[in-house]
Parts: sequence; C-alpha cells; structure tokens
Amino acid sequence: MPNEPAPISAAARLALEQELADLRAERTMVAATLRDSDAAVGDRADEADELQRAGDLQRLDARISMISTRLREAETAGPPPTDLVGVGSTVTVRFPDGSVETLQIGETAEELDPTLVTADSPLGRALLGHHAGDTVSYDAPGGQATAVVVSLG
Repeated sequence: MPNEPAPISAAARLALEQELADLRAERTMVAATLRDSDAAVGDRADEADELQRAGDLQRLDARISMISTRLREAETAGPPPTDLVGVGSTVTVRFPDGSVETLQIGETAEELDPTLVTADSPLGRALLGHHAGDTVSYDAPGGQATAVVVSLG
C-alpha cells in the first residue's frame, strides 16, 4: 500500500544517516552566526544577511525533519523484501540484448550512480511489485522496452 512506510537498503540508510549528521553540523554553525534578537540592529545589509541565515536555518530544519522521519519510517517497515521488488531492493535484470545488470531500487538519486534506478523512473515503476522470473514492460527513450527479473537480493 502506498501509505505504508517503505523499507530502505543498508547503503541508503547509511547515506541518510551521514547526510543527517552533516546537516546537523551545518545547522549548528549557521545558528551560531545568528545574532541575539536583543542586540542592536545594524544596517540593511546586516538585516538582509540575518534574514538569509534565518532562511538557511529553516531549510536545514525542514531537511533534518524529513530525513529523521524517513529513517523512523524505514525502521518501522523493516528490511527490503527479498521475494518482491520494492524500494531498497537489489534486483538483477536481463534485457533483450542479453545484457544483465544488477540495480538498486531507490527513492531518489542524489548523485550519478549507474546502478541506482529510482522508484519513479519508468524502469523502476515497472519493476516494483514483481518477482524473479517476471517480465516487465516500460517506456524507454527508444520506445517500449522489456526486461526480465532474474533475481532479487
């Protein structure tokens, strides 16, 4: 069900935990630069700079909250399924040309990783919910394409 928490892989969990630690460190540095609200107000440039840092703090707080929530949800969801393709699954697929690739199904792609397929990409959507041995169809840049799920895990 779409409203249930989705599991994540161990690698994705580590990446989120590292990003969370980095964001918390950055937040501490930004918060230290904010002036006490009782301090004398400087010129407009100082005020603009202060507003920028306050906006940065809000952005950091929002991302920290989002990652913390995602990690809690993943803990509730448990490990990625091993019998069904889902977010966090590692899946090996065979394409019609005979090539075989092992891919990771992820939520988002933060950086270029040729082994990561996002769950909202055409191939990712096609693979979700399938078992080893299933053939999936998806929209590729060259038109309709297929792939066979060779194995999971």
